[in-house]
Amino acid sequence: MQRPRWVLRIATALSLLLLATGGAGYFMLSSLSSGIHRVDAFGGLQDRPRAGHGLNFLVAGIDRRDSVSAAERREHRLGGQPCNCTDALMLVHLSRDRERASVVSIPRDSYVELPPHTNRALGERRTAHPAKVNAAYTHGGPPLTVRAVEKLSGVHIDHYVEIDFRAFMKTVDVVGGVQVCTQRPLRDKYSGLDLPAGTSRLDGGEALAYVRARHLDGASDMGRMKRQQRFLAAVIDKLTGSSGLLNPLRFREVGATLLGSVRTDAGLDTGAVFALGKALHGFSPESSEFATVPVADMDYEVPGLGATVRWDEERARRLFDRLREDRPLKPRRGRGGSGSGSGSGGQRKATPVEVPPERIRVQVENGTAENGLGGRVDRSLARTGFATTGAPATAEPTDRTVLTYDPEWDRSARSLAAALPHAKLRPVPDHGAVLTVTLGADHEKVRRVRPADPILDGADVWSAVTGDEVLCT
Repeated sequence: MQRPRWVLRIATALSLLLLATGGAGYFMLSSLSSGIHRVDAFGGLQDRPRAGHGLNFLVAGIDRRDSVSAAERREHRLGGQPCNCTDALMLVHLSRDRERASVVSIPRDSYVELPPHTNRALGERRTAHPAKVNAAYTHGGPPLTVRAVEKLSGVHIDHYVEIDFRAFMKTVDVVGGVQVCTQRPLRDKYSGLDLPAGTSRLDGGEALAYVRARHLDGASDMGRMKRQQRFLAAVIDKLTGSSGLLNPLRFREVGATLLGSVRTDAGLDTGAVFALGKALHGFSPESSEFATVPVADMDYEVPGLGATVRWDEERARRLFDRLREDRPLKPRRGRGGSGSGSGSGGQRKATPVEVPPERIRVQVENGTAENGLGGRVDRSLARTGFATTGAPATAEPTDRTVLTYDPEWDRSARSLAAALPHAKLRPVPDHGAVLTVTLGADHEKVRRVRPADPILDGADVWSAVTGDEVLCT
């Protein structure tokens, strides 16, 4: 059976950084800090990458089940033996101004050349040798894991956070469950996941099944990592919302659950967490962005190792360059706008659509007396991802906004209509692949949209997304 997936633990561990937002937060964290276990994550490390701006955390979920009973293993279909290895790895970069968190998922089977080390299980010295990155923990614990990730990414790691298992199902229950959404039913007999289409609120056990599932589609681990990122965005949304950690009793309960299962490097003490918490006050899903390391070969055969994951070196280098240089992984969307329809305005969440907007060609025509409206709407549609012509035209005056399309492109028309909810859909045979939007006097604004499922809809699985783009509407 499939080993458990640890993004649930990673999500709530990252929420530690959001716990301390004032004096009461510092007092509570201080009173709970005795529960944090410390590990030596940086002992003996040499020839490390140069430190950059901001802070980099390596968050590791460890396949260790000594706190889980046999009954719980059966209930949550955890089966098998723990590997005492990393079952999930994420690099988390907090920007220097503390206004952005960039999360990069690292495939657990990534090919790496482990540097010389002492095998902690056998006590023998090993020369450099090929391995999967998740085996670094088995061979050399946190220090070798840090060395392996720094070698792969070229990013200097400032702090190490290691997460245990059982308490994090409790954490989801403590915060009242986490909401996820799906365009189609999700069923995986291996993890036990069974979700209907639409929006569901998951308790701890259901959440574990959701983030473990990898038998839902052909995307396998890549699809699972994308779902994990969405779940992490939902956890951030829940913990930073008005019903989250503002309640002192909830704060203490969540804090006790988290701190009782976290292991960190010695430098991440209560004072450091408190300082980060104050800096991150006002953090939200919009402030977070998620990406997965670009991969060239998901089935890269290595003698003695079997199938590994080989990175796309050039694209991965560009990704980690942005972390080192403290730059966003995803360009910020333009903001602003008004009732004239000039943009997404203050919309915090995007509407999921069936066809990715970048696949939809759009011609905008202005059928109103408002000068410049066609250009503003063209730019607004482009900002939310549509492939507009960039050359709006003038149309006969009309009171009603109309979306004209070839019936062959009806799925694209429905996706475009989500951005223009007042538009009347008009199918015209042989209209062609370019959809036409004729703006009428009833036009108000363009709504933000996003692909409902980038994996299933064929969008670039390596593209970064912001947290607010992947939340349920």
